[in-house]
Amino acid sequence: MLIGLTVVWVLLWGGLTVGNVLSGLVVAVVVTLVFPLPPIVFGGRLRARGLAVLIGWFVVELVVASVQVAALALRIGRPPLNAVIEVDLRSRSDLYLTLTAELLSLVPGSLVVEVRRSTSTLFLHVLGVRDESDVEAARRRALRQEERVVRALASDEELAAYLAEGVGR
Repeated sequence: MLIGLTVVWVLLWGGLTVGNVLSGLVVAVVVTLVFPLPPIVFGGRLRARGLAVLIGWFVVELVVASVQVAALALRIGRPPLNAVIEVDLRSRSDLYLTLTAELLSLVPGSLVVEVRRSTSTLFLHVLGVRDESDVEAARRRALRQEERVVRALASDEELAAYLAEGVGR
């Protein structure tokens, strides 16, 4: 963490000098002491097939969403409608919540505007929403993204608990 923050500091100042590195290190230490991050425990395992599916679908969604957003931007007439939707994730892991939120935000046309860690709830701003079916489609996309993250990284126990929770929903 300290090295990463120091590198960012040096990049922000635009020059690699001893003074920039030392001041960046001081700022990094202060930031990590004043604003400590909660520990994120990774007890899962990397699953090659799940990771390949996650990456493949992410690329597909990225390309499709880019074309859709470009079409909305170039369309003449009414501005596109949007909505903020609530998505209750099934996993209670901070890591999977964070990764799901990041992947959803990277896809054009959707942006995470709020996260409730206590309930594993994401609030997404979604572009191009015309009716309730579009809202439900966006919610399903978010839940499928979470499932791909869990299938790519979860331990056997986490995956079994995740899939068992999904049966009742």
